[in-house]
Amino acid sequence: MRDLPIALLRTFVVVAETLNLTSAALRLHRAPSTISMQLNRLEALVATELLQRGQYGVRLTYAGEQLKTHAQQLLNLHDRVLGSFRHAEVGGRVRLGTHDQYATRTLTPLLEAFLLSYPEASLEVLCDHRPEYLAACVAEGRLDLALAEMPVASGGGSRLFRDQLIWVRTEMHAPHQRAPLPLAVFVEGCLHRDSACAALAAAGIPYRIAFASQSRAGVLAAVRAGIGVGIIPRSTLEPDLSVIEEGLPGLPATDITLFVADQVNEATRRLAQTIQESPQYRLAG
Repeated sequence: MRDLPIALLRTFVVVAETLNLTSAALRLHRAPSTISMQLNRLEALVATELLQRGQYGVRLTYAGEQLKTHAQQLLNLHDRVLGSFRHAEVGGRVRLGTHDQYATRTLTPLLEAFLLSYPEASLEVLCDHRPEYLAACVAEGRLDLALAEMPVASGGGSRLFRDQLIWVRTEMHAPHQRAPLPLAVFVEGCLHRDSACAALAAAGIPYRIAFASQSRAGVLAAVRAGIGVGIIPRSTLEPDLSVIEEGLPGLPATDITLFVADQVNEATRRLAQTIQESPQYRLAG
């Protein structure tokens, strides 16, 4: 019986998640050609086709879907066992604050990997839409670190990359053509909401808050229903959303920023390093 190397399974799982060789190569810090060679080797070992490659990416076959589930379980067990030996001395409480647009998307695989690698660490996550509040929590010792989206001109923290706020809708609905302009936004205190309202007021465009929520899922559900125009960072744009390029004023850039308290334990330092070194948070200069 032939063994399946962990490295090949790890590559396959990342490809299965991204369905794009270039994106997988970025996450794994390898060349796309290397990723392709590893996938070919894995398919040779299992003697079946796992992926169907096309012009716009890859698609999992039925066998690929099966292997994805089993491979993820195996990798989780492998990382948990290895982490229990490698990082048994690294533990303690880690209090992280962030916006749920990160907690439910790009941060998820990082936090999963962190918990598997450091099983003695106790992670606590606070989601809040107010960046200044998260930064203040770190400064006051209520959080150990925070990943927040800050105005470009603001100070403090370590800047990871610069993003750009955009207006969005779906192709099925045109709320941007209504007057006053209906907005689907977070509740008060959100940088997205404040930036949009300031830009519209400066441009003399009447608007109203048609939908307000404390979660990204709620805001985007309202956008998809045509209730209002949404405001999101360009890096979080989803395939079914369309950018509104004309008729509305430009929105500001933002800085994705990591705040770390002055006195933290080793587990917190390891998580901060994981976030800082992740390609997900270095999309732009």
